[in-house]
Amino acid sequence: MLAHGAPERLEDIPEFLLNVRGGRPLPEAAVQEIIRRYRLIGGGSPLLKLTRLQAARLAEALAHPVYVGMRNWKPFIADAIRQLRGDGVERVVAICLAPQNSRTSIGLYRKYLMDAVANTAPGIGIDFVESWHAHPLLIAAFQEKIAAALAVAGAEAGESVPVIFTAHSVPEKTIAEGDPYDCQARETAALVAEALGLDEYQMAFQSQGMTAEPWIGPTVESRLEALAQAGGRHVLLAPVGFVSDHVEILYDIDVAFREYGRARGVTVHRSESLNDSPLFVRALASLVSERIGTAAGPPHSGESR
Repeated sequence: MLAHGAPERLEDIPEFLLNVRGGRPLPEAAVQEIIRRYRLIGGGSPLLKLTRLQAARLAEALAHPVYVGMRNWKPFIADAIRQLRGDGVERVVAICLAPQNSRTSIGLYRKYLMDAVANTAPGIGIDFVESWHAHPLLIAAFQEKIAAALAVAGAEAGESVPVIFTAHSVPEKTIAEGDPYDCQARETAALVAEALGLDEYQMAFQSQGMTAEPWIGPTVESRLEALAQAGGRHVLLAPVGFVSDHVEILYDIDVAFREYGRARGVTVHRSESLNDSPLFVRALASLVSERIGTAAGPPHSGESR
C-alpha cells in the first residue's frame, strides 16, 4: 500500500516539505503557514496511523501480508522494499491510496517504487494498480459515508442539503498534456451521485499548490461563494479524491472552508473519510484478490487494471 506520507511532529515539517518538493525549498513564510495548519489539527497528521490501520484490516481480509510505503515520509517506499526483500517476497501487488490516476501522484508513486525495486530488490515482480476510481465497492463505501452525513446535515438544516464533491487539484498543464485525473475524479463523483440518487450536485477541486502556475478548478471557495449569493445556508462537502483523514481534510475542509462558509452565512458539513470502513477494505481486498488468486472476494467488472 503506497501513500503520500505526512509528518507526525511539527519539527519534521521542514524536512517533509523538502521531500515533497524534490529538495526545492519553499519560502519561509509558506513553511510557517503549513506549520500553523498542522498545529491547528493537533500538531501532526494521522495519515500514517490510518494507513497502517487500513493495511492491518486488509491483511485480515486477505489472510496475506500487507506492507506500507510512503512517498514523502517515513516509512519510505524504499524502506518497504527492503523489508519485502528481507522477507523473501517475490511478487507484489502495489496499490496507491489515491483512486484517481495522475502523473503528479500515481506516476510519482510508480517511479519511486520502480526505482526502489531496481536499486534494492531487482528480482521482485510488481503488479501495479494504475487506478481504481470506478470500483463498485469504492463507490459503495463513499455512498455509505455521504448518505449518513446527508441525513445529519438535512436534520440540522431542516431541508435537503446540496452536495459538492471534492478532489485534490493538480496543475492545469498536467491536464492539458492529457492526464486522465480530471475525468476520473469527475467520474467517481458521478458514480457516487448516481448511487445516492442525487439529481443535482457540483464538483470542485481543493488544496491548490502554493505556486504561481494555475491549478484546475472550480475551487471550493468559488462554489461556496456562489451558493451564498444564491441564498444557500448549508452545504455538504464530500471528498471523493481522498480515502483517509490528513491535513487536506482536517485543515482545508474542517478549518479553512468552514471558516470561509461561516463568513458568508453558510454552514459547511463534511462526510466522514473512508479510513478503515469495512466496505473500503473490501474494495482493496477485491483489487488484490483478482491479482493473487485468493478467496478474498470475486473480481468486479468496474475495476481498472
